[in-house]
Amino acid sequence: MKQFSKEEKAMWLEDWQQSGKNAWAYAKENGLVPQTFTSWTRASKKEDKQTFVEVPKQIFQSTRLVQEILIEKGEMRIHIPLEPVLGELNTIIKKIGQTL
Repeated sequence: MKQFSKEEKAMWLEDWQQSGKNAWAYAKENGLVPQTFTSWTRASKKEDKQTFVEVPKQIFQSTRLVQEILIEKGEMRIHIPLEPVLGELNTIIKKIGQTL
């Protein structure tokens, strides 16, 4: 069985997503082992489920014109006003984490 690099897997996954086909059918049509390919799709979804991303301080300093931070997860939207909570942002994020 052929071993694929991360780059090759990413290429196959991107092509599959653009195809609109289900993973099993796409794998069979392209000579891939369907069980292996579907495991790639599950692993790819797990990687996409990253909850938070670190935001560098420079972004806050350069976005003074922005009135709020919007966090979207599926259908859920959280609006966090920037003024005057910049100093309290860590506390707000902790409270959000407790309610989820």
